[in-house]
Amino acid sequence: MLKIVASKYAIIKNTFFIFTVSLAFVLYACNNSGKDEEPLATTVRIPTTGYTSPSSYPNMDLLWADEFNTTSLSAGQWNFQIGNGCPAICGWGNNESEYYKKENTTLKDGFLIIEAKKENEGNNQYTSSRINTQGKFSFHYGRVDVRAVLPEGKGIWPAIWMLGENISTVGWPASGEIDIMEMIGGGQQEKTIHGTAHWSANGNHAQSSGSYSLSSGTFHDEFHVFSILWNAEKISWYVDDIKYHEVAISPSELSAFQKDFHFLINLAVGGNWPGNPDTTTPFPQYLIVDYIRVFQ
Repeated sequence: MLKIVASKYAIIKNTFFIFTVSLAFVLYACNNSGKDEEPLATTVRIPTTGYTSPSSYPNMDLLWADEFNTTSLSAGQWNFQIGNGCPAICGWGNNESEYYKKENTTLKDGFLIIEAKKENEGNNQYTSSRINTQGKFSFHYGRVDVRAVLPEGKGIWPAIWMLGENISTVGWPASGEIDIMEMIGGGQQEKTIHGTAHWSANGNHAQSSGSYSLSSGTFHDEFHVFSILWNAEKISWYVDDIKYHEVAISPSELSAFQKDFHFLINLAVGGNWPGNPDTTTPFPQYLIVDYIRVFQ
């Protein structure tokens, strides 16, 4: 998600299942304003079609997973990152416009739903959520599958990614970064997702990036599975089990990728890469995740 960007599956047009996400309780804690939060009640459009990955693979075991089948995010597996990055790195290093809040994450009917809203929070005009597994789950090598539906609209920036578990001590990009999936909202850009590796090359930022575009429709229409296969020699990126990018990680300058990484999932609004939302951007927007699984 910290970026300097470089840059078929036959789709049946979407049929949608509509449900109402209504929290039956009031969330009081974990917002920096100190205000009581009103219950979230809004309608979320969930596709009923799309790709589903296997629940098992030959010669691999399920190491870790979250199927999001509970009523709240597991505190034993996930952390919330609250705020706008200030004072350390305002705008999260990308000049993003959102303020991350715990209240913008809900679990309903087996889905993780991250909501980006147009609302003021401090000096920010938008709110959203960002979660990670730092200190709770990290690993190196294996297969990652994430089944998700992406949001839409100019200035919208969903990301499912990974950072080196040692980022708190070595910083970025020395920690390494693996972007499993990023998308930039707005028009034809919503047909394309990006997968990227970032690392430090003699103290300078380096990266290798690939992209995958649908032949029809967008990643908002139905579910897709975003995957990586990672071993000591290379990282490969897939959409619906179709490989679209690969980077060799055996050279010594890519040694960051031989260490443990943790997950991050967030829905950013604005920033250097996507630009700002405009009058065509509908709010609220949703990043919807069905499951995340790690096999070794």
